[in-house]
Amino acid sequence: MSRIKETFDNLGKRGESALVGFATAGDPDLERSLGVLRAMCESGVDVLELGVPFSDPTADGPVIQRASQRALARGMRLSRAIGMVRELRSSVSAPIVLFSYYNPVLAYGLSRFYKDALAAGADGVLVVDLPPEESGEMLAEWEGRELDLIRLVAPTTPTERMRTIADQASGFLYLVSMTGVTGSAGLDLAEVAAETARLKSVTELPVCVGFGISTPEEARAVARVAEGVVVGSAFERLIEAHGGERDLEERIREYTRSLKEAVQGAGR
Repeated sequence: MSRIKETFDNLGKRGESALVGFATAGDPDLERSLGVLRAMCESGVDVLELGVPFSDPTADGPVIQRASQRALARGMRLSRAIGMVRELRSSVSAPIVLFSYYNPVLAYGLSRFYKDALAAGADGVLVVDLPPEESGEMLAEWEGRELDLIRLVAPTTPTERMRTIADQASGFLYLVSMTGVTGSAGLDLAEVAAETARLKSVTELPVCVGFGISTPEEARAVARVAEGVVVGSAFERLIEAHGGERDLEERIREYTRSLKEAVQGAGR
């Protein structure tokens, strides 16, 4: 059983949703990034999404774009992100998902990426701009299916298309809560509930909802209808605002605990 499946199974038995936390590898710098990621996992993040910085993102909003620019300026790249997974795995038991665009993976080498990510201790990968129809090239180079391939589903996706995407996914499905980019405002909770139910009607995989979730109240509301709540830009705002301060990790811990308490109290 994969670490991701085991995590969702255990949470489901307790009637809880997962807190999925995203942060960009190498932001604000390598050492502090590792401290932030550990603080997130120690304070309640159930699944860690480690963002691989990319120069030309299409789904990321301005907050995560700036985080990527800071990380790239400090020399962060896919090989170093995989090295961070290896370093984190020595003390972090939570599943780790590498969150990337296709260009870095292709440039790294498809087979090499698969082997190195697994060896480092990664549990899954989400390639933002790689639809199922274009995934054959990558999957043909993967010697097995030990890495869960997380798929994105948009609120504009037709139901049959949802089924097609779900059939080619593993681990969990990431449902985008709104049209737009990460960090967008205007979360419509009624619409989120409806789209989550529609996606769950065509799959048994856990559904995690992200984009636009930043407060404990929003996390609690989403946790009532989904198996997971994804928070990313809000973490990056904290890093951006306090990256040079000594109490950055404590701020991250406090914020993570507030989200985890909200998700645990949702009573799904």
